Amino acid sequence: MLTQSLLSVPLLPGKSVYFASDFHLGVPDDHTSRLRERKIVRWLDAVAPTAGAIFLVGDIFDFWFEYRHTIPKGFIRLQGKLAQLSDAGIPVVFFTGNHDMWMFGYFTEELNVHIHRAPQQFMIAGKKFLIGHGDGLGPGDRRYKALKKLFRSSVAQWLFARLHPNLGMGIAHTWSRNSRLANNKKGEDKFLGEDEWLWTYCREVESREHHDYYIFGHRHLPLDLPVGESGRYINLGEWVNHYTYGQFDGAELTLKTFE
Repeated sequence: MLTQSLLSVPLLPGKSVYFASDFHLGVPDDHTSRLRERKIVRWLDAVAPTAGAIFLVGDIFDFWFEYRHTIPKGFIRLQGKLAQLSDAGIPVVFFTGNHDMWMFGYFTEELNVHIHRAPQQFMIAGKKFLIGHGDGLGPGDRRYKALKKLFRSSVAQWLFARLHPNLGMGIAHTWSRNSRLANNKKGEDKFLGEDEWLWTYCREVESREHHDYYIFGHRHLPLDLPVGESGRYINLGEWVNHYTYGQFDGAELTLKTFE
């Protein structure tokens, strides 16, 4: 049984909730990332008139670390747009992923963006959602789960914060440019069938507690798969190759592509 509280998101008639993940801003280079950032801002402009809420489901940045008085350079167009949306009364909800887990208070304090670090249940228009980035869930991958526990520790965060930002961000950018998605081409992430670990996780949760929708990222594949008799697992894909997002209009959730 999931232990966290069930949060409610009100949805007025004619409004929708939008979901996107895995923008991975920062890769493969500054120019390409900035073009992608502009496209993301155009998408946010396009959905804003009908948005009842916007969920950003992790790995929005390919690396993010907040020093006490310093944040990573760049991405100002996205930050400005999120501030504008929030100021207009549109709730923006952000889930940290494995690439931007070192996000602390800046987005909440400056942009009024709500931060979640683990899967969270929501009730939206009478439908029950379980939403999270998806890393470290399901069977297998013990090595990554151990690394995730280490990286999330206060000791690791304290040690990294001791590095000068020029050195720390330089190390991070080198690592990012060698990440799987930075060097991946569309179609190289293959559907694993019954071995899709997030799908397995959803079915395990469903056996204990029903949810209408399971919304995750991380996998980099747009997926819409059945869970139990009436649940669905939606993977949001990514914005390096696919540019996919989810729209829930109060009755149905559909995966769409922004061109």
